[in-house]
Amino acid sequence: MAGVSSCMKYSMFIFNFLFWVCGSIILGVSIWIRVSKDAQQEMEIDSSVFAGVDLLIAVGSIIMILGFLGCCGAIKESRCMLMLFFIGLLLILILQVTGGILGAVFRSQIETTLQKALQESVNKLQSSTEESKAFQENLQKFQTMNQCCGLLNGPSDWGKNIGNNCECELKSSSDLCTYYQDRYVYKNPCGDVIIDYLKSHLLIIMGIAFGLAVIEIIGLGFSMSLYCQIGRK
Repeated sequence: MAGVSSCMKYSMFIFNFLFWVCGSIILGVSIWIRVSKDAQQEMEIDSSVFAGVDLLIAVGSIIMILGFLGCCGAIKESRCMLMLFFIGLLLILILQVTGGILGAVFRSQIETTLQKALQESVNKLQSSTEESKAFQENLQKFQTMNQCCGLLNGPSDWGKNIGNNCECELKSSSDLCTYYQDRYVYKNPCGDVIIDYLKSHLLIIMGIAFGLAVIEIIGLGFSMSLYCQIGRK
């Protein structure tokens, strides 16, 4: 009867231990951000991004569980744990591939949804509620950093709330500035900046997704090979 490869066994253990550590870090930092008022103030995080933090908590938890199953399954030579690890990792890979395919197929609908979200945000620029004021302050900082104004239509998005927003320091630059209500302001909408940013970083996102998929496939191969070796032991 063939034995279990020690090299594969301990490689699987180390791989999943690192996997578990990464999950622990993601989970710990996410929970800290979610519950700590000091962390939220320091990082300028408000309730609008809590959904993303909650998602990170879920991701960290799943990674920790899979890492634990992989570690224990390898070191204890447990076929049950290795199979659970394999199924969990396979489901993640399937979801990842499905998400990529859906993203490519419904790209135009995603862009339309983004435009609608920006349009809803334009309404906040012309509002005077406390929630809208907080959004306006954040956008003002973004405008200064990226030399843009408004979200979809430039300075007119602000309506009567334009105030001293969008003031352009490089008045001689026709590419950046336009004359609006007796002063020079940035003319490029910030929505274009956001969309360009997403498009320029799409390749990076695809590269990360591809790298994760390769790691997941390697993990699937290791776990199934070890599973089969334990069965033949």
